[in-house]
Amino acid sequence: MMWSRCTQLCLATGLIVAIAALMSGCTSGRSSQSFSPLRAPSVAKSSLLREPAQIVSHSGVLHVDLLVERRRVEVGGRKLWALTYNGSYMPPTLRIRPGDKLHLTMKNTLDEGTNLHLHGLHVSPRGHSDNIFIHIHPGRTWHYSYRFPNTLRPGTYWYHSHAHPMSAPQVAGGMSGVLIVEGLRQYLPANLRHITEHVIALKDFQVQGDSVRTQHLHIGAPTNRTVNGQLNPNIRIRPGETQLWRLANISANIYYNVHLQGQRFHVIAHDGTPVDQVWTADSLLLAAGSRFDVLVQGGPAGRTQLQTLAYNTGPGGNKFPKATLATLVSEGPPEHPAPLPTSSFAPTTDLSHAKIAARHTIVFSENKDGSQFYINGKQFDENRVDIRSKLNTVEEWTVRNVSDEEHSFHVHVNKFQLMSINGRPHNGHGLQDTASIPAHGRFVIRMRFSNYTGKTVLHCHILNHEDDGMMAVLEIVK
Repeated sequence: MMWSRCTQLCLATGLIVAIAALMSGCTSGRSSQSFSPLRAPSVAKSSLLREPAQIVSHSGVLHVDLLVERRRVEVGGRKLWALTYNGSYMPPTLRIRPGDKLHLTMKNTLDEGTNLHLHGLHVSPRGHSDNIFIHIHPGRTWHYSYRFPNTLRPGTYWYHSHAHPMSAPQVAGGMSGVLIVEGLRQYLPANLRHITEHVIALKDFQVQGDSVRTQHLHIGAPTNRTVNGQLNPNIRIRPGETQLWRLANISANIYYNVHLQGQRFHVIAHDGTPVDQVWTADSLLLAAGSRFDVLVQGGPAGRTQLQTLAYNTGPGGNKFPKATLATLVSEGPPEHPAPLPTSSFAPTTDLSHAKIAARHTIVFSENKDGSQFYINGKQFDENRVDIRSKLNTVEEWTVRNVSDEEHSFHVHVNKFQLMSINGRPHNGHGLQDTASIPAHGRFVIRMRFSNYTGKTVLHCHILNHEDDGMMAVLEIVK
């Protein structure tokens, strides 16, 4: 296994290089506004990765109080004004089990409205549950109540503001956190069920004065990519040790093409769904909103980098530069590497031979200067139903992208099976809730509508695009 020799240099020098990489960026060709490079915080050395605080369900119930406020907090080693849940840029990780109830009280102290969405979870979109049409006005409190089915799939999810048209500024300002559904470890071999676990929450922030930027967001502008709100933290591992990493893109707009030097990721879940077969990859593309649960094994003693590789979303999109996210430090008494699962892993749903009740075509488009976005030629209107689907049926959707940039497709309530991309059959080894549509490309998905009726949405999870119209109303009816 090869390890980067440059990481053997002085840690302070290495951090300066890493921060310089973080500061590099590409201003979107859509914007006439210029952005100067952001000032790096003064940091002498990398700090250890900090896990977010946790709130864990007990006896089938999770009680959560979320205070929404603008306050000055530590972000990437600096003190900045940000939009926070419970006073932190990296809010608590919520941990539930299938069949649990979640009682969540949200108090909004902002001078604008907000609400909450549990991204990827199979849950009712009505009433006081995952209803993104709710508006929690300034100074008001809302009581959410969720009842999750026993069939809820274990894995990594997240929660964030879905207040239209302010999703992008609120999430970019800090209003996003991780939610974990327990149960993934049951599919691991017995000797791997108690391994160390890390939340790797990928959030980025731009800076304006003494604040995290929330207005006039430009996707290709220079930004600071953090892990759990930290710039280039150290992640410790013993040589040969196996760890479970929960990779989650909980940023507002940007993509991550995650790569660990000298390593391969062993994927055991995607978008909160355990895979039917473990697969490996040198890099994983986390489009806006997507997640992967992976196994990582420590290499020889030394340091290596967790990076996001350069990625281009198309001629009308953005060029995201290569950057260092964290440093993996392999040290301590070595362990004999445990055999990792390589074949069948968890049961899954296969809709390949399902009876198709209806077919729809979903077209993502935008105007020439990228300031307005459309689904089937229309901008979002919460009072209009764009698609009606029947409960307990399977539908096939062809999703087309006629623009010059990729879009991150996401649908609420029910996960889908990605059948093909640009006409080529695709096997994602399980269901998912987010998928990137290539520029001038198309994919085909199949989705079963189960358990819940009501109005919800499908949209681009590049939240700038969602806020500027790229969202449609889906109503599930009996």
